[in-house]
Amino acid sequence: MLFTALQLTRGEFPSLEPGHRLSFACPVLDGLLRGGLPLHGITELAGESAAGKTQFGLQLSLSVQYSREHGGLGAGAVYICTEDPFPIKRLRQLITQQSRLRPDVPPALIRSIRFSDNIYIEHTADLEALQRCVTQRVRTLLERGLVRLIVVDSVAALFRSEFQADEAIERARHLLAFSATLHRLSHTYSTPVFCINQVSDVVDGPNPSRCDYGLVESKVLPALGIIWANQVMVRLMLWRQERCLRSGEQTSAARKLEVVFAPHLARASCLCGVWEEGVKGVTQEGVVE
Repeated sequence: MLFTALQLTRGEFPSLEPGHRLSFACPVLDGLLRGGLPLHGITELAGESAAGKTQFGLQLSLSVQYSREHGGLGAGAVYICTEDPFPIKRLRQLITQQSRLRPDVPPALIRSIRFSDNIYIEHTADLEALQRCVTQRVRTLLERGLVRLIVVDSVAALFRSEFQADEAIERARHLLAFSATLHRLSHTYSTPVFCINQVSDVVDGPNPSRCDYGLVESKVLPALGIIWANQVMVRLMLWRQERCLRSGEQTSAARKLEVVFAPHLARASCLCGVWEEGVKGVTQEGVVE
């Protein structure tokens, strides 16, 4: 069968994309990403503070625990915190609301999953601890089949704080070593890696030599520059909007989730909100001006 690259980009031949994907537990978000997170490589979600990035990491940490039939991988997640404490109260709320978020899953099945027991939380205070975590403890969890998702929240924090402006070469060396470890783990154990990233202000104005990936009108860009960007397979940006969204009796500040680049996805975006039960995409009709 002959087909064009445009047809593949549009998703007209999904059978040509091998492998299962990790669901976001939302049909709209999964539709944007053609099924969810790829099992191999690094997916990055960048955005400003309070955009809602951590909500995605928490939701994926629950979604991965479902069976493949329900979009998961039948294992737990390791959640690496590098700056803020782990949001345990929000996790507990999401767990209690799983039946609302996942009406497609039998309630008895949801009750049978011990969600909090399958999320392994690690706080790393410096780069040495971070590298030791991913090379030793995370590898052990993967080898034992206890986890099938790695979340890093956030990838930029330690690399920004431990190096001065004149130490770019040393920072790049550590960054490449860290990303290489993540790639090995992902490809060896067919495990998605989800990295939450900060953003940097654009202060130099229009600059033809700057790599902005098409975000030419943006006042911020994902942190860590071109070296990190080259290690990322899928880059997503999350933008907080001034509009509001409505879901039943709930309202939420609107967010725009945008695909910046990916080898299998077209440039596209969708609106989403953060609700009591989790993150859900909405159609344009759900906008409250």
